Amino acid sequence: MKRFILCVSLSLWWLPPCDAANNDAAIDVEALKTDMTFFTDASCSQLRAGVKLKDLDGFESDLLKKVAAKMLDATYDKTYRAAAYEAYPSPRALGDAIKLGNGFSRYENITGICLEAGEHVVFVGNTEGKELALLIPDWMRKPAEGINPTKDPNGWGLHKQRIALKEGANVIQVKKGGNVYVSYFDDHPEKTPKVPVHFPTGKVNGFFDTSKHTNADWDRLLDQAVSPVMDARGKHVQVAYPVEWFNVYTRGKGVELLGNYDALLNHHYTVMGLVKYKKVPKNRILARVNFNYYMFRDGDGVAYLGNKGTMRMVADPKVVIVGDPCWGFCHEVGHALQMRPQITWGGMTEVSCNIFSMYTVTAMGNKSRLKAQKNYASARKNIIEASPKKSYLACRDVFDRLVPFWQLHLYFARHGKPDFYADVMEQMRRRPDAGRGNESIRNQFEFVKICCDVAKLDLTDFFEKWGFFWVGELTVKDYRNYDYHITQEMVDDTKSYITKKGYKKPAEDITLTED
Repeated sequence: MKRFILCVSLSLWWLPPCDAANNDAAIDVEALKTDMTFFTDASCSQLRAGVKLKDLDGFESDLLKKVAAKMLDATYDKTYRAAAYEAYPSPRALGDAIKLGNGFSRYENITGICLEAGEHVVFVGNTEGKELALLIPDWMRKPAEGINPTKDPNGWGLHKQRIALKEGANVIQVKKGGNVYVSYFDDHPEKTPKVPVHFPTGKVNGFFDTSKHTNADWDRLLDQAVSPVMDARGKHVQVAYPVEWFNVYTRGKGVELLGNYDALLNHHYTVMGLVKYKKVPKNRILARVNFNYYMFRDGDGVAYLGNKGTMRMVADPKVVIVGDPCWGFCHEVGHALQMRPQITWGGMTEVSCNIFSMYTVTAMGNKSRLKAQKNYASARKNIIEASPKKSYLACRDVFDRLVPFWQLHLYFARHGKPDFYADVMEQMRRRPDAGRGNESIRNQFEFVKICCDVAKLDLTDFFEKWGFFWVGELTVKDYRNYDYHITQEMVDDTKSYITKKGYKKPAEDITLTED
């Protein structure tokens, strides 16, 4: 793979890397502290009233003297160098609000600054005691030459440098240059201050934001990029892809690309009930480049292979929302959004995420994968008609396992309850889980009860046919082994709960429902 990136516009041009050595002389911290008195606060982002050109002679640091001089002649562009950053909900706050903690971006506060390797100064204003840090991820990390990318001893994950920040002047050592992000998360973000952070050193790369930028801005940012990776964000999504591929697939279409990602995520949030119950998180889902594997999801978001074929799937707005590219994004993000263990008990990891996939893919006008793959027929044969009777969890095909869950959506959407899953998942958010590990199967029975309560129907016949009431010992392989001891008592308790509600049975056999 090439180390430097060639981008095609009217001609070939070179993007300088962000890890060039910083050859400036060592920074005098005491001189910085002395010169900070010329500014209104510790971020040094604004001069005090009354500071004039003649006062420059009183500066002791070359760095702040240069900054002040540019501020005085109105040539210091603070757009990215000096901005105020707000706190985002922490994993704990997200867990409390929506029972999802670690699926969202850790790089929310994009600075638009690229710091080269070496020594830098970062000024931080009043933090009111809050903890902030800089994150410098190595977006373009590649396996060493001769290494099979899928067997990289350094793993597939995103490597990064984290640097704690304190109020005032921070002299930092950047190990490997790159795009910089302010990490600022809090359990109660609504009570936190915006914190000004000032980067007088480094290069401006900028970033794209659909709430304030146009496609003309998008192209301008690509043309002026100093980093091989451009940051962009919409309402629900954040992307970090190579400028090289944005230039190939997304020229003049940045608004459309981010808008399509946002539309996909909005559908996910709709079926989850976050839209209906006004709980859509402020946090975004991150989609990034990687150089190890085609597509995967980890603790840092969704990652796509940085080659021509895969980048076309994720950087061309028209391609993102159709076919396999649409399914792939929806599936991986579905993993980030599936509540565990309430709708992801052992055996459901590759199932419940696809409730989101099916909902969003079909809502975007794509054909049903279950219909195309003939899973309705195979699921009926492999589960309902199986002899001896078995649980849907014993079926090896995860798409066959998905059928009963999708049938519930189809049936109720056609019978006046399009918010069926939105209401089911909200009920899950309001209740504690029923068990974890080998006890996570208890969440299956809780799911059955909630479905009946939301539908106001006795759905025991439906769940009986799909093997939800199977009794016995069952080992399920789902990234680990789950050894379930499913008792008659669990079944009887669930059926008794439903019977006492006095619900009517549905007028038709829901197991026959198809797209």
